Amino acid sequence: MDDFVQNKLTEWGLSELIDKFKGKGIDKESLQELGDQEIAVLIPKVGPSIKFKKYLKLLKKQKSTDPETVDSSAQVSASTSGTSDKGKRKSDLQDWSSEWQSPTRKPRLDTKPGSYSEGFILTDVKDIMRCVQKKLPNQDNKLNNFLKQSIHDLETDKRELVGVFGKTGAGKSSLINAIIGEKNLLPSGGVSACTTVMIKVEANRHNMKYEAHIEFITKEEWKDELWTLLNFLEDNADQENDEDYCDTVEKLSALYGEEWKNKSAENLMEFKHFKEIPEFLHSQRKILTCESATELSAKLVKYTRSDSKDREAKGVKRWYWPLVKCVTVMVPDNDFLQHVTLADLPGNGDCNKSRDKMWKGVVGSCSTVWVVTELNRAAAEDKAWEILESASSLMGNGGECQRIHFICTKSDQSAAGDRENAKELKHFSDECFQVFTVSAKEFLEKNKPEKKPHPDADDTEIPKLVKVLQDLNDCHSETLNYVSGALGILSLIQGASCRQGDDKTAVCTELEEKMKHELDNVIESMKDTYRSFGRCISEGVENSKSSWERNLKSVLHPHKGKDKGFHRTLKSIVHNGGIHKPRRKKEINLNMKLASDLTDSIDEEFKKTFPNEGKSEPFNGIINKFSLGTKRMMGEGQKYKDVELQLTFLNTEEEIIKPKLNKIIRERKKIIYSSLMTTIEEAMQECYQRAAVFTGAGSLDKMRKTIKEHVHNSGNIMFEKAKKEMLNELFKLMEEILQILKRTMQESIELSLKTDGDSIPDVQAELELVKNHYIKLKGSPGDEPLVCILLTTGSMRRYLQPNQVPQVVQLFQDGTSIRMVATRCIRNHQVPPQAIQELTDAMNQVWEKILKDTIIRFC
Repeated sequence: MDDFVQNKLTEWGLSELIDKFKGKGIDKESLQELGDQEIAVLIPKVGPSIKFKKYLKLLKKQKSTDPETVDSSAQVSASTSGTSDKGKRKSDLQDWSSEWQSPTRKPRLDTKPGSYSEGFILTDVKDIMRCVQKKLPNQDNKLNNFLKQSIHDLETDKRELVGVFGKTGAGKSSLINAIIGEKNLLPSGGVSACTTVMIKVEANRHNMKYEAHIEFITKEEWKDELWTLLNFLEDNADQENDEDYCDTVEKLSALYGEEWKNKSAENLMEFKHFKEIPEFLHSQRKILTCESATELSAKLVKYTRSDSKDREAKGVKRWYWPLVKCVTVMVPDNDFLQHVTLADLPGNGDCNKSRDKMWKGVVGSCSTVWVVTELNRAAAEDKAWEILESASSLMGNGGECQRIHFICTKSDQSAAGDRENAKELKHFSDECFQVFTVSAKEFLEKNKPEKKPHPDADDTEIPKLVKVLQDLNDCHSETLNYVSGALGILSLIQGASCRQGDDKTAVCTELEEKMKHELDNVIESMKDTYRSFGRCISEGVENSKSSWERNLKSVLHPHKGKDKGFHRTLKSIVHNGGIHKPRRKKEINLNMKLASDLTDSIDEEFKKTFPNEGKSEPFNGIINKFSLGTKRMMGEGQKYKDVELQLTFLNTEEEIIKPKLNKIIRERKKIIYSSLMTTIEEAMQECYQRAAVFTGAGSLDKMRKTIKEHVHNSGNIMFEKAKKEMLNELFKLMEEILQILKRTMQESIELSLKTDGDSIPDVQAELELVKNHYIKLKGSPGDEPLVCILLTTGSMRRYLQPNQVPQVVQLFQDGTSIRMVATRCIRNHQVPPQAIQELTDAMNQVWEKILKDTIIRFC
C-alpha cells in the first residue's frame, strides 16, 4: 500500500479502511482498477461502500480529464533507479529539481474556480455536514436548534442573470443558439417571425433531456386583457391601418383565428378554445420533454413565436403565445449555464400587467445586459440606444447591472460583411461597456463537428461571449462560502463539546464592547448617508415644482400643434395608468416624466451609496469594515488559546453575515429607487380614471386639461409625498441592517462563549478535514513563510539543501505526504534510517504551524 491510497482514504473520510487496504496490497494503480465485485469484498457495509464508489468515480473522472498529471514518485524513481555513485546522485537531484520547477507540469490539486477538485471539495464537505447533522442530539435547545438551522442554511445556489435585449429580427434567438451550441433550440427566423414572450435558458441539472417549462398568465388576467383589446378595436374601427390596431388584430387572430370576430369576451373564454392547454385553465405549468433540441423547438414554436403568416405551412392551428407569461428552456450537458440564466427579453415590457411585472423583475435582477443590434440596418444604432435608455433606470440604480455589452450581429440573410461598421460602433465602449461583433450563422457553420476549424474562426466573437458566461458561471465564491460556513459551525460544535476555558467572561466583555463600538461606526455612517439623500431629494422636489408644466407639455403636446393620431395615444396612456407601450415604437411613460427631476436629483448619490460594481461596497464600505477583531485575537497566541475555536466560529459568522446583508441591500435598493415613481403613479391614478371617460369630439383637449389641472392642484403634495416615501424606505433599510447585524453577532457571542453543550458530539476529525479543504480553497500557504521556517528549523538545516527548498514547497502544496517529502529530501545523504523519522517529525511541526498561521491569516 502506498501513500497515495492512504491519503485518499483519509481525504474521503474512510480512514478505517486503511489497514484492510494495506493488508490486501492495494496501491495507486490497483485502486483505480477496482470493480464492484472487489469493492463488495473489501467494503461489505453498504454506507461506506457507496461513499467509496462515489469518490472512486470522481477520481477516475479526474484522471480521464487530466491525462498529463503524472505522479511525482514515478518521476523521481525513474531518474534515480540503478545509480550508486555520489556524482550521479547529485545529477539526479538536479534533474528532480528541474522537473518540479517545470512550468508545463500540472499541480495535483487544481483549485481554480469551478475546477474538478473544487467540486470534489464541495461534495466532500456537504457529506461531512450531513453526517454531523445526524450526530447532533435530538434536543430542543437554543444551541441545537441554531446548529441544525445553520447547517440547513449552508445550502446556497448562486445564479447570474444575463438579459438579452434587441429589436425584432436583430437575431437574439440565433445568438443564444450559437452560444450554447444548439443551432435548432430556440425558434428563429425573419422579421415576420419574432419571439414574443420571455424565454429563459439554463442548464438541466436533473436529467439529460431537453425541457421547456411554460408558465401561463391567469384566466382572469386574459379575460381582462380580452375586454381591453375588444373595446380598443370597437373604439378605433376606422383605424384599420394603425399599427396598434394591427397588433391587436394579430394577437386575437393568433389564438382564435377568425373566430374572435363579433364575439364577446365571455364567448372567447369558453373551454373549446383551450382544450389543447388544460394547464392554462388550471393555472399550472405545461412541461415539454424531448430527446433533441430540434424536437423541442418544433413543439415550442406555437408558445413563443408570432408567425401568423406561416400558420398553415407549419401546421399550427392556434398560436398560444398571447397566453404565455414566460418559458424556461433547460439544456442538458451544459457546463457554463450551471449557475447562469440567459433571458431573451422581448421589447420594452408588456401591456399585460402580469407579464410586465415579471419583465421588470428580470431586468432589475440582471447582472449583465446584452443589447443585440443588427449592423445591416440603418436604424440599428439608434434602436440599441433607445432600448438601453428605456430600461436604464431598471438596470442601473433600480437594479443590479454591472456590465452592458453591445452585440452587433451580421445579417444572416445577407452575404455582405459589416466588420467595418462594427468598428464605428465601438465608440460605445466605456468602463462598463463592451462591444462584440458576431455572426451566429458563420459560427455554427464553421464549428460543425464534421468540419475542420475554419481559418477565419476569430472573425466572429462568439467564443468571447462564451468566455463571459464561463466567468459568470464561476462558482468559486459559493464553494468557499459553504466551506467557510461549515468550518465555523464545526468550530462552534467542537468548542462547545470540549468546554475548554471555564471563565470566558473577560473575552465576552471585550467582544461586546468591540461590537458596540463597531455598530456606532455603522450608525454614524448611515446617518451621514441619510442626511445626504435628504439634501438631494429636497432639491429634486423644488426642481419638480418648477418644471412639472414643461415635463407635462413634452408628453401631452409632443408634435408642437400637430395632433393627428395623438388622440389614440393619449387614450391609451390614461387607460393604462400613465403608460403607452406600442409594440414597435418607444414607450411613453407620463409617470416617469413627472418623476424625472426627483430621480435625477438622487442618481449620483444613489450610485455612490448602492454601487452595482463588484469592486465597490454599499454604504461607503462601512458594513464590510465591521469587525469584532477576532483575527487579531487569534493571532495573539496563548492569551486566547482556550477560546480559539469560538473565535474561529465568530469570525466565520462575521464573514457570512456580510454577503447576506449585501444581498438584502441589493434587493431593497430597488424598492427605494422605484418608490419615487411608484408614489407619482399612485397619485395620478384618479386623474387618469377621470380622463379615460371622455369620448367623441373635444375629448383630446378634455383629457389634457384634466391631467394638467390635477398636477397643478396636487403636484406639490405629490412631490413631497414621494420624497417622504423614499426617505422612509431608506430609513427602514438602515434600521433592518443594524438590527440583523446586532442580533446575529450578539447571538453568536452568546452561543459560542456563554453556552455549553452537554450532549454535543466530538467533531475534531471532521473539523480537521474541513479546515484542510478551506486552506486549499483559500490558497496554499505563502512561499515566503514556509521557506523561512524550512531554513531555520534545526533538522531542516541538517538534511535540506537550500536549493531543495522550492521543491519542498511545491511538494507540500501538491499534497504529497510529509513522510514522502522527508524521504526524498535526504535520499542523497549517507544518513541513518532514524534521520527520516527525525525530519518527518520536524516537517510535521512546520506544517502544523503553517496550517495555524494560514487559518489565522485567512479567517
